Amino acid sequence: MSSKITRRQFAASAAAGAAIVAGTAPFNIIRAQPKALKIGSIHPRSGFQAQLGIACQRGIDIAPRVLKQLGMAAEVEIMNADTESNVDVARARAEKLINDGANVLIGAFDSGQSAAIAQVAEQKGVPYIINVAAAPQITEQGYKFVFRNFPTAPMLVGDGLNLMKGVFEKSGITPKTAVFMHVNDTFGQAMAGAIKAMAPRFNLPFQIVETIAYDPQAKDLSVEIAKAKATGAEMVMPVTRLNDAILMVREMVKQRWEPKIVMSPGAPGFYENQFYKTLGRFSNYMITNVPWYNPRSSITQKLLDEFTKSYKGELFELNVGFSFEAVMVAVDAFNRAKSADGKALADAIRMTKIDNHVMAGGTLQFNEKGQNVNIKSVTLQNLDQRPKVVLPLDIAEDNLLLPMPSWSKR
Repeated sequence: MSSKITRRQFAASAAAGAAIVAGTAPFNIIRAQPKALKIGSIHPRSGFQAQLGIACQRGIDIAPRVLKQLGMAAEVEIMNADTESNVDVARARAEKLINDGANVLIGAFDSGQSAAIAQVAEQKGVPYIINVAAAPQITEQGYKFVFRNFPTAPMLVGDGLNLMKGVFEKSGITPKTAVFMHVNDTFGQAMAGAIKAMAPRFNLPFQIVETIAYDPQAKDLSVEIAKAKATGAEMVMPVTRLNDAILMVREMVKQRWEPKIVMSPGAPGFYENQFYKTLGRFSNYMITNVPWYNPRSSITQKLLDEFTKSYKGELFELNVGFSFEAVMVAVDAFNRAKSADGKALADAIRMTKIDNHVMAGGTLQFNEKGQNVNIKSVTLQNLDQRPKVVLPLDIAEDNLLLPMPSWSKR
């Protein structure tokens, strides 16, 4: 039998092959498209940072329902992991989430844990969206898969110091001396470094007469508060976590130390629900300059309504807002990329541009380092045992009240 193929046979064969390709390719592509975006939520849900991680988790859990109301529908599967407030555990859990099929990671509140997760995500080529963590070095590594919708420590300090001037002007009270107290973890060290480098450029009216560092897991701060009190400083500048913020105020009450102002340049602790529940009336009048949700945003109202229905008695604060926005970024990218492939998602996240969102500041977008530089801090003051925006005035919820009344008159 001859193996020679005529031109007519070749043409027929080619047409048949083309028909097969044309018929099967779309079917294969459809099957390859993911039905759901698998989001790995990785936060400290046990250990000394548990309350903070749980707050972040709440923002992530309600996000798909709120996004659906906003017309950003997508099938989302949340995969949860607990870092146990430990850097090494965070690294291991990130690897497991990716191995179990997570398309994108969100977390982790703590800077040290977030830095470890970033290394894993970059190595595996899986996008990682940082919801809360301020250590600047995380977005200075040249990573291509790491994005942060939260200010760096220098951004926090810059906004925080500028807002301090606004507080002094609004209240008519300008301290001449301050003591700076900070946790000595990755976040606290980053904040301390930023303040040391940046404070001289801001022409501040007060002098920092003492800097006191301490372990965020400390069980007693009596020595540190006694040392701070001995300076006679008129203002305390604390960079805290939750548990040590409670210890700090308890010790101030116990030692009857009554500075005119307690104002954080940008840190958690004072605005957390457990702070109010534990300290009651002694939680009032503390000030925090911190990124916060815009109470006048229409999306904030939708998120707040859903949060209130889902978590009665819990406090809606920045951990919830930033965690929600991280899911918003992931879903927005997934819908535009039409793919859960790591590189496709990362490319889409890099092109994010969301004007109407929850947190105060400009357009939600990322620069070439993966950092959102448009976030702005506000001045919160604890009034009626909850945080209220008092500056800037265009989104203020209440009036600034200073000097702080004595502990015995609350």
